Amino acid sequence: MKSRTWSVVIVGGGPGGYEAALVAARLGASVTVVDRDGVGGSCVLTDCVPSKSLISTAHVLRRMGAAREHGIDLPQRPRATDLRPVNERILDLAAAQSADIHARLEADGVRVCRGTGRLLAADRVLVSLVDGGTEELVADVVLIATGATPRVMPTALPDGDRILTWAQIWGLTEIPERLIVVGSGVTGAELAQAYLGLGSAVTLVSSRHQVLPGEDSDAAAVIEEVFRREGMEVLGRSRMSAVERTADGVIVRLEDGRTVEGSHALLAVGSVPQTAGLGLEDVGVEVGPGGHVLVDGVSRTSVRGVYAAGDCTGVLPLASVAAMQGRIAMWHALGDAVAPLRLDVVSANVFTDPEIATVGVSQQDVDAGTVDAIVITLPLTTNARAKMDGFHDGFVKIFARSGHGTVLGGVVVAPRASELIYPLTIAVENGLTADQLSNAFTVYPSMTGSIGEAARRLHVAARMS
Repeated sequence: MKSRTWSVVIVGGGPGGYEAALVAARLGASVTVVDRDGVGGSCVLTDCVPSKSLISTAHVLRRMGAAREHGIDLPQRPRATDLRPVNERILDLAAAQSADIHARLEADGVRVCRGTGRLLAADRVLVSLVDGGTEELVADVVLIATGATPRVMPTALPDGDRILTWAQIWGLTEIPERLIVVGSGVTGAELAQAYLGLGSAVTLVSSRHQVLPGEDSDAAAVIEEVFRREGMEVLGRSRMSAVERTADGVIVRLEDGRTVEGSHALLAVGSVPQTAGLGLEDVGVEVGPGGHVLVDGVSRTSVRGVYAAGDCTGVLPLASVAAMQGRIAMWHALGDAVAPLRLDVVSANVFTDPEIATVGVSQQDVDAGTVDAIVITLPLTTNARAKMDGFHDGFVKIFARSGHGTVLGGVVVAPRASELIYPLTIAVENGLTADQLSNAFTVYPSMTGSIGEAARRLHVAARMS
């Protein structure tokens, strides 16, 4: 007897959507991805891939500027003068990544339908095709993975020329002479430092007392110190009230009456889910007050057969989380082995220079008394590899359960912290102790040597506690 073939329709081709499609196809389902702008979503086309590519370019210039410390005399610190080739390269990389994902989907038998989807029922999706006309798709399982878009405030409307969101900066042809970045969260901090490295004079407007308010406070302090040392003007406790266009630039008005003038303003004040017009409420899918689709640990919505993944759910705005939500949704819907999403083992990274990578519990958890943990912090200034490479800022911090030594979390502030956090993520995921972590060999000299050393110091701290 022939087994039943399930049909799956995925609305949205970002990480949550295309990763779900690959899983569903491998499980034998007939899969259609409805996507309007190109698979990969904003993550690949306008956000993660482009922004990290820009950061990489700025990093090259920054390292060249440090050549004298290595005994190499350059006549002057290099800077970008023409942004067109930089942005052309970035957009080419984004397009190539999108094409690679598209090819992978097609190779696995996934159909990509160019258009915008809307739910007619829990098992029917109406697609408004990019080329005109409509198509109705019937599905056993529907996944909503439409992502999010930059938040826009009525007093600071982007014009795509001088007042910009992070999705619009890729059309710039010249380095902004004086860039005002509004918002000191992850996106604001990353892009502020990137443009600073490219040669812009940058003012960062932060409503909080410290940049990166959602990150480890010690780590954020390091980054803010680096920003100021490199010449960035950081305006703490300064909330923007409006952004206005002038004849040759912009004025950012602050709530306390001060004004900041610049050539361009970059708005990094959060994002909003792209859930309007999807017909969610019409079919009974519960949506939160901010517009996010409400889901449980296996990505189910309030309607049977309808799942959701990624930034449109508001669970955690990371591409890795979106991808995992999408995979979990398909595993659950199609009857494969599955476990609920675990946010306590998610590793995250801020792509400043140095980077900040985190996993597991936080210093805030320990300070609040919700987690009983021993904390060891080891500065990178003692690391031989860091000295060789001319890296002066950063540290490794590990949290271990008191009395047991189980690794509960960690923070790495270092170049390529996104790579260095992996052993700590493995330790947290698998419940390893600090002793088990420290017994693994590390290369000498290496940045990971500081992780091993911090773990060894936890053994001593645990005996003394």
